[in-house]
Amino acid sequence: MDHDTTNIIESLNRQYQKVTKTKSMFPNDQSLEKMLYLASENIAKKWTQRYRGWDQVLNQLIVLYGERLSQYL
Repeated sequence: MDHDTTNIIESLNRQYQKVTKTKSMFPNDQSLEKMLYLASENIAKKWTQRYRGWDQVLNQLIVLYGERLSQYL
């Protein structure tokens, strides 16, 4: 993984930590996934430049969230 891709993932991880730090427990895995998915939507709205390696990250998100992302692509 190159440096730019690592930075993207670290930035995304920091944003996820901000969203989840106030919650110590989630009732189930699905509720956590939903919160992270909604956070991803909000985070993506703020991105202004396309990063090298983003296609690889996006492909992984499509595998995980499939049809939910298709309306935004």
